[in-house]
Amino acid sequence: MKQALMIISILALVVLLVAPTAVFLQKMELSTCKHWMFAATVIWFVTAPFWMKRKAQ
Repeated sequence: MKQALMIISILALVVLLVAPTAVFLQKMELSTCKHWMFAATVIWFVTAPFWMKRKAQ
């Protein structure tokens, strides 16, 4: 489970890099990019805390 959450959150970070690059290269409209980036941000904040938790000492 932890590994699946890690993969999903890393893919969300990839989307956060690819979407603005696609806008810059004029392969995607700005409004579409905003939707992708919003979704990727939500996915990141939902998945990352579960696998980035520190163990109590």
